[in-house]
Amino acid sequence: MATVNVYLTFDGTCEAAFNFYRSVFGGEFQHIGRFTEMPKDENCASISEEDGNKIMHVSLPISSASILMGSDAAGGWAPNLIHGNNFSVSISAESKAEADTLFDSLSEGGTLTMPMAKTFWGSYFGMFTDKFGINWMVNFDEHLPH
Repeated sequence: MATVNVYLTFDGTCEAAFNFYRSVFGGEFQHIGRFTEMPKDENCASISEEDGNKIMHVSLPISSASILMGSDAAGGWAPNLIHGNNFSVSISAESKAEADTLFDSLSEGGTLTMPMAKTFWGSYFGMFTDKFGINWMVNFDEHLPH
């Protein structure tokens, strides 16, 4: 079966964001690479020293089936990067306590949209935008096997 992983793009804050996410989820980066590590190619535009130190790719496993990945927009590759609200990272917790821990940790310094609460559809659910501008939803369904 195919898996879906979230890939986040930042405007120079990828390293700080992923160090923060690692402090919440634990674990180690599978890979972290910078733009300076790319091979030189005469067909590619040169990268400034500032952009060269940005993150080209980082991956952080957050469960046995999920990897959070990200990159900074550097050089001319993403000149139209817009921080939008057309997506959210949705986390399904294994317990109410885990949902509370994830919500409280990830939302630190961010903006709450909906505090964790029992919903009319039967889930324990909350939403926020973290301090890096990423939208999150945290969910725990008591009626589902965990």
